[in-house]
Amino acid sequence: MNATLSKPPVFRFAPSPNGLLHLGHALSAILNHDMAKAQNGRFLLRIEDIDPTRSTPEFEAAILEDLSWLGLDWEKPVRRQSDHLDLYREALGKLIKMGVVYPAFLTRGAIKTMVETFEQRGKAWPRDPDGAPLYPPEERGLSADQQQRMLASGKQHAWRLDVAKAMAVRGEPLTWQEAGSGPKGETGIITADPAAWGDVILSRADAPSSYHLSVTLDDALQGVTHVVRGQDLFHSTSVHRLLQRLLGLPEPLYHHHRLILGPDGRKLSKSNRDTGIAAFRAAGRTPQDVRAIVL
Repeated sequence: MNATLSKPPVFRFAPSPNGLLHLGHALSAILNHDMAKAQNGRFLLRIEDIDPTRSTPEFEAAILEDLSWLGLDWEKPVRRQSDHLDLYREALGKLIKMGVVYPAFLTRGAIKTMVETFEQRGKAWPRDPDGAPLYPPEERGLSADQQQRMLASGKQHAWRLDVAKAMAVRGEPLTWQEAGSGPKGETGIITADPAAWGDVILSRADAPSSYHLSVTLDDALQGVTHVVRGQDLFHSTSVHRLLQRLLGLPEPLYHHHRLILGPDGRKLSKSNRDTGIAAFRAAGRTPQDVRAIVL
């Protein structure tokens, strides 16, 4: 179901407070802000602090300072994911009842060993669009009794989406409307391919929700109609569209924008402080200078 556009369009910028904002974040924030203003829409700020081990109040304060310095204004209050953990658990519970997720017990070390052993035989382990190995399929076939025994043992586990089962119940073909472009120039009606990601994590022992689940729910709950973000998240849209279909959530319009690359040709990282917004401010640059660089 397409987003209803009779109401003012809703845009959002959703950084994680696990580092300082860089020029790539500035591009995304400015685009969302300016597009909302141009369409008489709403501009929201969401703090994606679902990862308690990396998110800090200090980084959140720095984000607010950087965005204010850029001259951006957003609706209050700011939504923080850490305030809505029960909503993510509730959505996960629905997916468990649907039978499209399963408990996964393999550790990162065990997965690494399996992949290395497999590839030592001269075969290539399947990988997702980011190049990470897909999760091994063995646990998909565990019976309900086997799953319950494993869970009752107290063994640490994550919950993963069974993409094959989820795709089987999704109904009509899965697509999205792309107003920007993908890494290869893809635009218009895009066919979603969630299977390319394998059985993605929806919840793990140290966090009640994954990026995929929380961002999908947050966009729907906040009434976001336009998702404007970097091309590095283009392929992730396939997973988000599948979750929207499973949970009966509205479909926003998508606009993936170019990435700002560093001197090494890679996308910017929060660890590259020389490209940070705060560094530009400290060097005496102006918000207009930043706009001229990123736009």
